[in-house]
Amino acid sequence: MRVRTADLLKGMAVILMIQVHLVELFATPEIYDSFLGQLLLFLGGPPAAPVFMAVMGYFLAFSKRGLLFDVKRGFKLIIWGFALNIGLNLNLFYHIYTGAFQLSPWEYLFGVDILFLAGLSVIIIGLIKHFFQNKIWPWLALLLITIAIPEVFKPISADGVSAYFWAYVYSESWWSYFPVVPWLAYVLTGLLFNLLEENLKTIYYQFKWPIFAVTAIVLVFTLRYGIDISSHLEQYYHHGMLFFGFTTVFMLFWLISFHQTTLHVNNVAINFIEWLGRRVTSVYIFQWLIIGNISTVLFKTQHLMQLAGWFLLVLILSSLATFTWYKIYRKS
Repeated sequence: MRVRTADLLKGMAVILMIQVHLVELFATPEIYDSFLGQLLLFLGGPPAAPVFMAVMGYFLAFSKRGLLFDVKRGFKLIIWGFALNIGLNLNLFYHIYTGAFQLSPWEYLFGVDILFLAGLSVIIIGLIKHFFQNKIWPWLALLLITIAIPEVFKPISADGVSAYFWAYVYSESWWSYFPVVPWLAYVLTGLLFNLLEENLKTIYYQFKWPIFAVTAIVLVFTLRYGIDISSHLEQYYHHGMLFFGFTTVFMLFWLISFHQTTLHVNNVAINFIEWLGRRVTSVYIFQWLIIGNISTVLFKTQHLMQLAGWFLLVLILSSLATFTWYKIYRKS
């Protein structure tokens, strides 16, 4: 089932992920620490990973293939996560192996990227659906628990092997980019949106412009807060309830904007972004393979025009690689 708004949201999310990865790894400290750098980090924040995970949660609500399928699918995503960690860090691992860099490879091998979050989320959602189907209250309760945990409990200070385990669940370790807590909350938000969609449609079609106006006004007064959190990556990856609330308001504003775009705009650029959304996992993997390996050489050395050039190049190469991959995949 294709939903144009969802494809457009995912396509824009992966575009913004490309630029934020370049800013994080390629940009000079002067650019990174500037207001422009903060703004670019923000654009790679709420409109990117949270939106992507919410859209995933929306479609997980449709799945009726059973627990075994969901568990297999989840582990497949986790395996892809490890494969991607190896692939994007090949150049770094080579430099560590030769002694050029005095770094531990384990944090890069076990870094908790979004594919791990996606895999674990699929498994968790599958388990809950197996026992409770699509009743509202278990999902709402799990959402409230997920966003409340950071407000009540500090992450466990773990060492050794256990530190790598907890990084996937709830941790402040620097390599724990997308732990289940708090990031599962966005998957649950998308899933709940699906379950409540029929009721929400009535409200939306009657009050979409007042809702849009209210969210816009709220964002005007809270945008500085959102930029501050998004531009401090440790706070962004391990945020609490307040930033989740801000991001939820932002996603509602973003959703209405993109839904209206699909209704009134249809051009080459929109079609391309939708195509990226339909192939989002492949595009995401290819852009990381390119950026990750080149960043070992160009780490924090690129100025603004160079960043713009790299953005266009990575977007083009990732798109071409994805197009070629699907051509080969279909033939096989």
